[in-house]
Amino acid sequence: MPVLDWIGKEKVINHHMEVPYRVLDEKYSYGADSENMIIHGDNLLALKSLLPQYEGRIKCIYIDPPYNTGNEGWVYNDNVNDPRIKKWLGEVVGAEGKDLSRHDKWLCMMYPRLKLLHRLLSDDGVIFISIDDNELYNLKMICDEIFGSLNFVATIPWRKRTAKSDVPYGISQDFESILCYAKSDSFKASLKGKERKYYETNDFSGRPWRFHDLTTQRTVKERPNSNYTMVNPKNGEEYPVNPLRCWAITIDTFQQYYDENRVIFPGDYDFLKISKPVLRYWKDDDIKKAGSDFGLVSVSTFLPSDIVGMTQDGTKEITNIFGEKKFSYPKPSMLIQYLINISTVTSPNITVVKFREV
Repeated sequence: MPVLDWIGKEKVINHHMEVPYRVLDEKYSYGADSENMIIHGDNLLALKSLLPQYEGRIKCIYIDPPYNTGNEGWVYNDNVNDPRIKKWLGEVVGAEGKDLSRHDKWLCMMYPRLKLLHRLLSDDGVIFISIDDNELYNLKMICDEIFGSLNFVATIPWRKRTAKSDVPYGISQDFESILCYAKSDSFKASLKGKERKYYETNDFSGRPWRFHDLTTQRTVKERPNSNYTMVNPKNGEEYPVNPLRCWAITIDTFQQYYDENRVIFPGDYDFLKISKPVLRYWKDDDIKKAGSDFGLVSVSTFLPSDIVGMTQDGTKEITNIFGEKKFSYPKPSMLIQYLINISTVTSPNITVVKFREV
């Protein structure tokens, strides 16, 4: 597998093992029964301090690291040029750290943190990483190395704003990315789907059913054994095949499906307003096939803004809490809630880690 190399990599590749364990100093309590924690400090030290109790136990991790835009005048230095980072690089990377580009510095900073996050994840866990184009491709390469390229789940685009007019080249970059990796193939995202419409009829009492289109997206040339006129055995009514969308069942299997009461013709049920044959599906078969996933649907990488929000929604939340705009470009809580939700539908009692600054 191709790997990314940069100046200083050999000094940080195992640095997570050299980071000392620290005991967290409790300053405030949220109640005797609460396991929630807000940790203030260098997150490299904080992550290492979590290992004894939480290694292999975290189901969902969300991080929003510096994007390395080169902006030194933001709320924190986004040029990997903060005195603390420079001091750390000097100690860990050594003299050659003085010659690092900002991308080298960023990779040196991120690598040991991602190694610790990987150790914290449970086997069915997942990590979401917000990032923009400044480091997206570098981040993808080191995540392939740390989490494994086979555990790459998706790059999810998130719309952070509506289009601006005064932009370089006349193209408004309205989207950022959320890089998603699983710990193993035990992870599966899902959402509760819209409940399917099942019918109960006197001819099949106690056995609910639904129906679906009886054609496929394939043409008769692609599937010649489905190129036939379907005939209703009850009345001889004929239904010619659509050459661009042939029947889902072949001429050889039609009789079997019909004998199993799977084929429904127009007129079989007065309440069904259909003009061509459809295929019947039994609810008990759906449940058997889906198992514990019954009622759940796959997650689309299309994130509707009304569900996950944009930066303006995060700004409103910050302003409502603090009475002023304390932080630029905050992520809306709706986005974080959505990512947690798609990761935990089947196991709601989980542990989540989220960190912001490094």
